[in-house]
Amino acid sequence: MNLKLVSVVFAGLLSCLYANAQIRLGPGQISASLESNSVYYINDETIGEAPEDKFGTNNYLKLDYTLGRFSAGVQVEAYMPALYGYELGEQPDVKKFFLAGKYIQWTDESFEVLVGDIYDQFGNGLIFRSYEDRQLGLNNSLEGIRGIYRLSDYLTVKGLYGRPRLYTDYAGSWVRGADLSLSIADIFGWDALYLNLEGSYINRYEALDKDPNMDFAAYYRLDTPYLDMFSSSLDFSWNSLSLKGEFAWKSKDITPNVSTRAQEGMAVYAEALYNWKTLSFSATYRMLDNMGTSLSLYGSGTGNMLNYLPALTRQYTYMLANLNPHQVNNSNVLHPAAGITMGEHAAQADIFYSLRNKSVRHRYWNFHLNWSCAYTLKTDAGQMHKLWNDINFDVERQWSRSLKTIFLYSRQEVCSLFGFDKKPYASDIFVADVTWKFGGKYSLRGELQYLLCENDRSEWSSGHCEGDWVAALLEFSLAPRWSLYVSDMYNIGMSKIHYYDAGVSYAKGRTRVQLGYGRHRAGYVCSGGVCRYSPAYTGVNLMLTTAF
Repeated sequence: MNLKLVSVVFAGLLSCLYANAQIRLGPGQISASLESNSVYYINDETIGEAPEDKFGTNNYLKLDYTLGRFSAGVQVEAYMPALYGYELGEQPDVKKFFLAGKYIQWTDESFEVLVGDIYDQFGNGLIFRSYEDRQLGLNNSLEGIRGIYRLSDYLTVKGLYGRPRLYTDYAGSWVRGADLSLSIADIFGWDALYLNLEGSYINRYEALDKDPNMDFAAYYRLDTPYLDMFSSSLDFSWNSLSLKGEFAWKSKDITPNVSTRAQEGMAVYAEALYNWKTLSFSATYRMLDNMGTSLSLYGSGTGNMLNYLPALTRQYTYMLANLNPHQVNNSNVLHPAAGITMGEHAAQADIFYSLRNKSVRHRYWNFHLNWSCAYTLKTDAGQMHKLWNDINFDVERQWSRSLKTIFLYSRQEVCSLFGFDKKPYASDIFVADVTWKFGGKYSLRGELQYLLCENDRSEWSSGHCEGDWVAALLEFSLAPRWSLYVSDMYNIGMSKIHYYDAGVSYAKGRTRVQLGYGRHRAGYVCSGGVCRYSPAYTGVNLMLTTAF
């Protein structure tokens, strides 16, 4: 399928959508959204050849209808083929146009029933989360039925059953679950205090004889097709203080191609937040022991995930600060050479403070200090090994209505091979960000970034420190429609490669179109600790989003 044909198809879809947007279907209301991301890949001698199919496009069309307490919807997806680096493109029949989601739902005051594809989460997601992340190419919704019944203002019971989606098909497993939420504060009529308890259960069933070449009982010592997971959580808040905690456990499970024995799993999550005037503080701790849970024992990749294990790290938007993001260690594997037991202890803390000018509200200082770390659970010697450490701070200053500056510093330490390489790669990252508004509608924003690699040249390696980096970005906006940008990220230590990018975007209402061209570095794209590997490429990118 060539670029011209795709453009014609998109134009037709948009015309249909706008036509439908003007028509009410009886007394009900139709809403729709369209998202399209297309790339034409270009051969680049510096970073390598383009993929064999030089065009990739991911497209999502969602339609919803509501009528009082009734609602229904569908989602159609098209990969012609999937974009380079998405695991969808590694599946059979990668050029695919199909019905990816559908549901009908009835919501009453005391109960709710949904039949179709289910998106939901129990607790913090440690034992179950079904959701969609288009940036990662992830959609693990359950095709089945969910019922929610509110017995009173303080007691809610939820149950679900279905088969999980695995990329463009469904896994061979079946998942059932129940969740009970109890509001203690509502029972006793506490207005100033909130206290909620939640208990959850998930069961995954999958026959162990689907693969005739794999003897699960002999190799993994796994003799049951059932996996059970439980969790209990607490949510408490009073005045400016908020506390959350969750404990999760699962029965013996395996990680195919990684572990050679079935093991039980456990997770602990704790969070505290406090606010006082313009000062706020938060701290989070999480322990994972063999909690990576697959949708199917016969699946693979990022999309084969039943639960959600968040990374306790700062989510950066700056290029160099996000060069080597932390990936969560979600399984428990003993490395025979290094003697390291995987799994993870992780913690994060944030302090925010705002200094305001009482007489001139548009002049202020914002201060932010963040620290995060992650360690392996233990080793044979009883010691933990560092996986990740990041201490950073940023200062935002609004000087006037026209001028704002941000300065950020981050020191990051990352150990490769999930801690098996015991010497961390250390880097110091400096960012200066300046925004100037003028003429009422115009704004100009610039970034300058520098990454200083502290390791010796002999320790530089592709995918890690790679020596020093510099980066710059310039963005011009004409409100409320147009925006233009140009950026470059250059490795001055090892590869001497420029990763340039330029583009223009136009927005009107809920529709936004962006056209760009650039060279993109290979690396991990992460969202909340879930990561996929994106290979290097050079190409023209067209993005379209619209909703109404």
